[in-house]
Amino acid sequence: MSYDLIIIGGGPAGYLGAERAGHVGLKTLLIEKRFLGGVCLNEGCIPTKTLLNSAKIYDKARYGEKYGVLAGDIKFDHQKVLTRKNKVVRTLVGGIRAQLKRNKVEVVEGFGKIIGKSSKGYQVKVYDQTYTGKRLLIATGSQPIIPPIPGLEDGLKKGFVLTNREILDLKTIPERLVIIGGGVIGLEMASYFNSAGSEVTVVEMLDHIAGETDREISNILLKNYQKKGVEFKLNSKVVRVNDSSVVYEDDGQEYTLKADKVLISIGRTPVIEGIGLETIGVETEGRAIKVDERGRTNLPEVYAAGDVNGKSLLAHTAYREAEVCINNMTGKRDIMRYNAIPAVIYTNPEVASVGETEETAGKKGIEFEVANVSMRYSGRYVAENEGGDGICKILVDKKHRKIIGVHMIGNYASEIIYGAAMMIETEMRVKDVQELVFPHPTVSEIIREGIFQL
Repeated sequence: MSYDLIIIGGGPAGYLGAERAGHVGLKTLLIEKRFLGGVCLNEGCIPTKTLLNSAKIYDKARYGEKYGVLAGDIKFDHQKVLTRKNKVVRTLVGGIRAQLKRNKVEVVEGFGKIIGKSSKGYQVKVYDQTYTGKRLLIATGSQPIIPPIPGLEDGLKKGFVLTNREILDLKTIPERLVIIGGGVIGLEMASYFNSAGSEVTVVEMLDHIAGETDREISNILLKNYQKKGVEFKLNSKVVRVNDSSVVYEDDGQEYTLKADKVLISIGRTPVIEGIGLETIGVETEGRAIKVDERGRTNLPEVYAAGDVNGKSLLAHTAYREAEVCINNMTGKRDIMRYNAIPAVIYTNPEVASVGETEETAGKKGIEFEVANVSMRYSGRYVAENEGGDGICKILVDKKHRKIIGVHMIGNYASEIIYGAAMMIETEMRVKDVQELVFPHPTVSEIIREGIFQL
């Protein structure tokens, strides 16, 4: 069977690419080995946000007296949270299936492996069936990094050690949870399980949490977690995992943390092994497929989008990369830009950022100014956050006075940051933003407040 386009992988890049391709008339086949929606919809973005929302509602109920709301006998039912999480996932997967059907995309469930190229196109095998496509879009995503820590593999087999996949289906809340890695996944799970009743400890090799997040903001987030009772072991390296504990090293000394469950979340790596890249000679770079700004590999009509290209392991990046690929396949020149990709940590409080931080701008030799504004300048923030300590930082390059970075910690940050991304993407200057009208009272006004301090 022949197609205009075969897509391997049904995650954000794969299913959205298929929808776009079908919409413009390409006969499209989408191959997915496990479930539509990929990690994001089934084991990542959506289920974690569903859990975190329940935790936030619980926290608001517990601490409602700050706002004059008194409630008694408040309970947290983890089983009902899981039931709702599964319902949300089923609903959204059903929506994807409907969209693919509407755009006349054929879906095949199974492991797709590239087996070569014929005069009619590239050949992909699923079980005993071979499909041929004039074009390929590889969107096989990523998987958790499992470091060679003694005892870790054994712990995974026994169910004592978990990845993002297993922890989202835990039937009971562990009394003691140790999280290896203080990045986005680790922090979001620390937030949920802390609210749900776990004694949470995060072990992180760096001297800070939240990876490349603005350092001042990551420090504020750290303090918020510590207030809630989450412990952090920074500058610490896990050296082994035992049956009921984690051993870590700090300044040459070994310490032991007792645990009922361990989450390993030190990052993700592209899935490129076993899919047959070598049969047609797709070039890789490190652990990822090498692509240019149009999403093209070194082979004609072979593209790669999403985590598999290793550029920005975020679902919303994958969406845009897929669109760039489909546009170029169909004769519409388009390029991928990475200077205005927003990032969010959906903790309580939320963290959102886009563009340059003070650290990255400094390394690039960019001369910049910074406006650092307390969220308390926002009337709505003060009304809704008793004792909140959020901030908003805006970076502007001195030469052109253009917005180059915005970083926030505080409620609604995730819903505001897209506006800042638009400012950076469209190269808006300080005076351009000063002329915009922001709705009042909203937390988004904090951007306007910061702009007038520059």
